Amino acid sequence: MGADRKGGARRRPGRAVAFTALGVVLLAGCASMPDSGDLRDVESTPRQDTGVRVFAAPPADGAGPGEIMQGFLEALTSDDPQYDTARKYLTEDAARAWRPERSTTVLANGPSIETDCQTGGREVTDGVTCVLAGTQVATVDAEQAYQPADGPFRKKLHLSKSAKTGQWRIDGLPDGVVLGKSDFQRNYSSVDKYYFASNTAAGPNGQPVAVADPVFVRGKVDPMTQMVRSLIKEPTSWLRPVVRSSFPTGTALRKGVSELTPDDQNRLTVPLNLKASQVTAGKCTEMATQLLFTLRNLAPTLEAVELRGLGDGRLCELTEEQAESTAWHGSAKRPEYLYYLDGKHRVVRMPTGSTGTGAVPVPGPLGEGGKELQSVAVSRDEHSAAGVGDGGRSLYVASLASDGTLGQPLVTSTGATPDDRLTTPSWDARGDLWVADRDPRHARLTVLEQGVSKPEEVSVPGLPGRITDARVSADGVRIALVVAAKDGKQSLLVGRVQREDGTGQGISVDGLHSAAPDLEQVSAVSWAGDSTLLAVGREQGGVQQMRYVQVDGSTPDGPAPGALPGVKAIAASEDERVPLVAYSDDGLVRLPSGAQWQKVDKDGTAPVYPG
Repeated sequence: MGADRKGGARRRPGRAVAFTALGVVLLAGCASMPDSGDLRDVESTPRQDTGVRVFAAPPADGAGPGEIMQGFLEALTSDDPQYDTARKYLTEDAARAWRPERSTTVLANGPSIETDCQTGGREVTDGVTCVLAGTQVATVDAEQAYQPADGPFRKKLHLSKSAKTGQWRIDGLPDGVVLGKSDFQRNYSSVDKYYFASNTAAGPNGQPVAVADPVFVRGKVDPMTQMVRSLIKEPTSWLRPVVRSSFPTGTALRKGVSELTPDDQNRLTVPLNLKASQVTAGKCTEMATQLLFTLRNLAPTLEAVELRGLGDGRLCELTEEQAESTAWHGSAKRPEYLYYLDGKHRVVRMPTGSTGTGAVPVPGPLGEGGKELQSVAVSRDEHSAAGVGDGGRSLYVASLASDGTLGQPLVTSTGATPDDRLTTPSWDARGDLWVADRDPRHARLTVLEQGVSKPEEVSVPGLPGRITDARVSADGVRIALVVAAKDGKQSLLVGRVQREDGTGQGISVDGLHSAAPDLEQVSAVSWAGDSTLLAVGREQGGVQQMRYVQVDGSTPDGPAPGALPGVKAIAASEDERVPLVAYSDDGLVRLPSGAQWQKVDKDGTAPVYPG
């Protein structure tokens, strides 16, 4: 429940949250409420997102119901940690019972108030009912997980006049907070917390694989402590079935810990309610790794984490460098090469950091051009590649070594046209290879273990159409699907990958939800971060655009890539330092940081980074 205003800027995950030690801004309700009429948006004073913490004004003596409502809504948009000022607009009983942390409802604009909550000078003995209304666009639940929403919002609040003090106060209201979209963007930050993929290892040393779990926190209300509490509690419900945490059940910050701040050496001490006997050295190292990966989103200069247990004894200490060697982390794996198909349908490559336009065929049979390839995917370790050839009918896998050989196709499609055959393949960190068949008569999603085994069909419960593109995340537990519905619209969905655990159910993709609810004609997608996707599509009635989206359906902070006509394919990397590459009407082009689109190869197609 809060007023909307102009000037709020979105924050991109991974950006440090700025803190201002001095300077407090007081808010006060400034909208007068008419005695009759239709719904009206709550008006409020625009303010800039300066980093200064904002606190609301308490209720004025003798304020009427409309002023109480306005002041309460303004207080919900402030940076008051426990909403103490907002509670002053409530009766004592209501203030004790209200639980603002249970949900946040985001409306397209500020909530409107029905004007009959004004007394208009009439004597009211049984109180007044006010109705908040608006159009809902999202919710954030008690786990701080974001979910897009659509539809009308309408909630009642009741006010009464105290016989003892003569003051109006709210005595009945639902739990949670409601505020407009721009206030939400100003007040809340999306931050990735990290867990480990269940029963999954990657890399030459069999490291656990880090998985990002995005949540929203109030960006100016001690976000570091918020994130530590959220991380050690548990993953969000959607991700929980496919990840694990190294924090023992019941782990919490020690009693009396109210705020966590790195010291002047960029080291953070985290006191926990654990005994040293409860934590092995290996588990403690993993716990500290989860904390470091998570907190670097808020404090990029953080260099080390020390965990302390009961009795103030040290459990373990971990540096940033040690954390990177403890777990396989997609965004920390800089690809060595960019790969694409040249005019002879050969797989070619150029160094990721190259500023030139020269590419050379890859070693092995896929660099020889004998199969008229249409798309390609390169394994995360860059040792193998998969190519779709023969007009989209056949999937081949070969080593990227000069002595490699090309065997028979591992997957074939009998679709009538190339658009009804195999999609671009995709590799995860486990070394498994994913590809979809778009044949309407036998549409299916398949996975090949280690890229060599017999293809296994993947169950996708609730799939609302036919898969036209599939890109698995580096961690292997999430997959982005472009799905074509019967009405011709193509949407971007994200699901979690659940693997056989002895139940005989095989592999399935569950929990499908929209990652880009505003885009109705998605034509290309690529992973662009641990929880970020880059999608090409258009809104209803709009033109084609490229847009970053989060796996939870929210929109990250930061500008979209520059406009580019006729984009047919895109390549991004989880490592955000790597340039974007696209296949468009201008051929193959790239977008280095801070620069404009640059031509790479007028005959090049199907660009990919490893994955």
